[in-house]
Amino acid sequence: MAIVCKSPAELEKMRRAGHVVREVLDAVKAAVAPGVTTMDLEHVAEKKMQELGAQAAFKGYNGYPCVLCTSLNDEIIHGIPSEKRMLQEGDIISLDFGAVVDGYYGDSAITVPVGEVKPELKKLMEVTEAALQRAIEKMLIGNTVGDVGAAVQELVEANGFSVVREFVGHGIGTRMHEDPQVPNFGLHGRGPRLREGMVLAIEPMVNAGRPGTRVLDDHWTAVTEDGSPSAHFEHSVAVTKAGPMILTV
Repeated sequence: MAIVCKSPAELEKMRRAGHVVREVLDAVKAAVAPGVTTMDLEHVAEKKMQELGAQAAFKGYNGYPCVLCTSLNDEIIHGIPSEKRMLQEGDIISLDFGAVVDGYYGDSAITVPVGEVKPELKKLMEVTEAALQRAIEKMLIGNTVGDVGAAVQELVEANGFSVVREFVGHGIGTRMHEDPQVPNFGLHGRGPRLREGMVLAIEPMVNAGRPGTRVLDDHWTAVTEDGSPSAHFEHSVAVTKAGPMILTV
């Protein structure tokens, strides 16, 4: 496993990519409303990305057709935008976006409500986002990737939800997916040790029901096996002497 540690100059480039990602996600989030299609959101993302002078990280990646992933309700990740998928009051939608600036990648995801949603869906989103924050707090020199995953798993399971096993976070830098893999479960003290300059895309994917997943016939969209709703939050985070540095804010 070749884990690449980034220099301060490289982290600055990654921070610029992260800023683009955040601005695009903010623009897309503002467009989420009942009656909007997931393809409408794709157009918002593409327009904003072009305004900011960035390239898409996802479009063309292993043949993925869009710049944005839009995953509704029981869709966990990799939902493909479509003119046919219209948002409805009470839905939740996960928005995942990546950008390349000067050869460096940024990757982040949020899950947002469409209008008013049920309290249990609010709780699912809150717990998933809190698990991401808990994991980020573990991004300290000398900790391990297992510490990061365990932080997610403990909080999620304490709240009666489950973490997805088949899909994981990842290192990120001059490629979207670098070593190491970052599972959302694990044991404290296990796995690669965190060193200064490591950058991880930490991305809890949390199901309201059981952890099982399956991939639809489009070969991209991953859904919960039991049809329960799922939430997804992600930040690209660097390990620094001063503590965790979130690049996608």
